[in-house]
Amino acid sequence: MPDSADRLSSCLVIIPTFNEAANIGEVLERVIGLSESFNILVIDDASPDGTAAIVSSWIDRFPERIHMFEREEKLGLGTAYLTGYRFALEKGYEIVCEMDADLSHNPDDLPALIQPIHDDRADLVVGSRYIKGVRVINWPLSRLILSYGAGIYTRLITRLPISDVTAGFKAIHSRVLESIALDQIRSNGYSFQIEIKYRAWKKGFRLLEVPIIFTERTEGQSKMSKAIVREAAFKVWELRIRTIFGKL
Repeated sequence: MPDSADRLSSCLVIIPTFNEAANIGEVLERVIGLSESFNILVIDDASPDGTAAIVSSWIDRFPERIHMFEREEKLGLGTAYLTGYRFALEKGYEIVCEMDADLSHNPDDLPALIQPIHDDRADLVVGSRYIKGVRVINWPLSRLILSYGAGIYTRLITRLPISDVTAGFKAIHSRVLESIALDQIRSNGYSFQIEIKYRAWKKGFRLLEVPIIFTERTEGQSKMSKAIVREAAFKVWELRIRTIFGKL
């Protein structure tokens, strides 16, 4: 694990998984291949397709760089990331990245994601699909409209100063996580992504977007559901109201 002398050269990449056997091996290979600066924490929600077994085989090869928590049931994206945050803070990582396990986020973009934090230009960096044009591949028009419209809706209510409010590809300095009351976060899905950015912004941290190309998965099934969309729609109002009354 990183010591205090080289903490800024070390980054933990958190990857939640559920039924990602078709993709996780390539994701791990590509992240590990970037440089020794990147370590990985996989949090698997009892995938019945053998995802954890594949990760375990990679841990055997890279025991110092790849780690995994196996949970006994499907507990959701938000709790997975919160578990990862606590692990990162406990182990002393300076930068924490989040990315999906389905190759919709390109592992090759990770260095560009953390560079503004290295340069002290940002505290939270978002891999954005919606700056410098719409940068999404293989989404149906209905999904694109839903995502883009959700961003407009969220920004109108929360006033978040970024374009891609629901983005799940991001890098966060540990000081942001240390300042946020993680135990108070109950969001999952898209609402979790919104809440973390919102809480960081309201704490006065610097948010920055860098352009990425998002490619819809070609293997496995999307985790999107109507319940996730509804949660996000109501969560933004909760965040705004709690801010007005000084409860955030």
